[in-house]
Amino acid sequence: MKITDAKVIVTCPGRNFVTLKVYTNEGIYGLGDATLNGREKSVVSYLEDHCIPALIGKDPDNIEDIWHYFYKGAYWKRGPVTMTAVSAIDMALWDIKAKKLNTPLFNLLGGKSRDRVLVYAHASGKEMNETVERTGKLIDEGYQAVRVQSGIPGVSHAYGVTREEKRYEPAGKGIPFEEQWNTSRYLQYIPELFEKLRATFGNEIHLLHDVHHRCSPMEAARLAKELEPSHLFWLEDPVSAELQESLRLIRMHSTTPIAIGEVFNTVYDFTTLVTEQLIDYIRMPLVHGGGITHLLKAAAFASFYHVRTGFHGATDLSPVNMAAALHFDLAVNNFGIQEYMVHENVVNEVFRINYHFEKGYLYIDNTPGIGVDIDEGKAAKYPYSMASLPVSRKEDGTMFYW
Repeated sequence: MKITDAKVIVTCPGRNFVTLKVYTNEGIYGLGDATLNGREKSVVSYLEDHCIPALIGKDPDNIEDIWHYFYKGAYWKRGPVTMTAVSAIDMALWDIKAKKLNTPLFNLLGGKSRDRVLVYAHASGKEMNETVERTGKLIDEGYQAVRVQSGIPGVSHAYGVTREEKRYEPAGKGIPFEEQWNTSRYLQYIPELFEKLRATFGNEIHLLHDVHHRCSPMEAARLAKELEPSHLFWLEDPVSAELQESLRLIRMHSTTPIAIGEVFNTVYDFTTLVTEQLIDYIRMPLVHGGGITHLLKAAAFASFYHVRTGFHGATDLSPVNMAAALHFDLAVNNFGIQEYMVHENVVNEVFRINYHFEKGYLYIDNTPGIGVDIDEGKAAKYPYSMASLPVSRKEDGTMFYW
């Protein structure tokens, strides 16, 4: 078998998605997600200008060798653009291999370790009572785990809270929207919110929260300690982890579980975090972390240190990635939880999906390969539309982490 062609499909059914389609001389093709929110065209260029010409003629069965060709063979390695491109190629090759063998992808990853995948949804509100109400609605829908974000009194735009009456989507059309932030107000408010959530819903429901990199190590340690009575499933991205050692301070002061890494791109971004047992869940997704080949190694490495997976799974990733992640979640022993944000209905006009939600879990069928396909005709009806993630400033105008 040989790779004969590959192309990149860019579509915007409500938001932008980038899909790589790899063809073979045996009529089998594979799909890979290449979406990098707000930087979609950069990945398109990297694939079309550098990767696809080198991919033609290769044997798609040689997934490991091809992965290293595009990783070790690129002198300017790593980074989100490069690794998203590598991920898309890798995902498409696994899709081809599983289709060739006429089996669902999870069977090539060791088979099932479980029958279903625990997921968490997102609840948010402009103020505490609305946030509690929306959390309750998701629980009524069957979710057993909910990530909760809330508007903060005195803060005009809190992370995770929609500015309009629709599902949360942070990317906005055009250049980045500027948000304003006040960490002090946030630190005062969040422990009160989770105290009320526990008082309202009890201890059976799993509660999660995303700090979104907005605390210093000492501020994060204070927050994690004050949230201990609320028994969070995890506290996500409490600090920006360029300095991995900063997580030591949080661990010294709190037993609240820590999840981190949706912006990581390789295992090298969290070696210290794992070997020193400074985190409990790794969030690096297949689409940005080198695909299935690299994440299998990263998950195995993490498992030796009792660290579990908790992949990023927001609507900025396409159904191709979600399905691939579910195959992975079913297979690996140290799975923890999967983020799940429901795409707009129009997305399912472009992508044919093979998974469904039921009573807090996602299930995937036995379609060979990843199991998701794309309707190129319908994809063409939704052309690319530039969108950017927000940026954030402190109240005095200082640029800050969004």
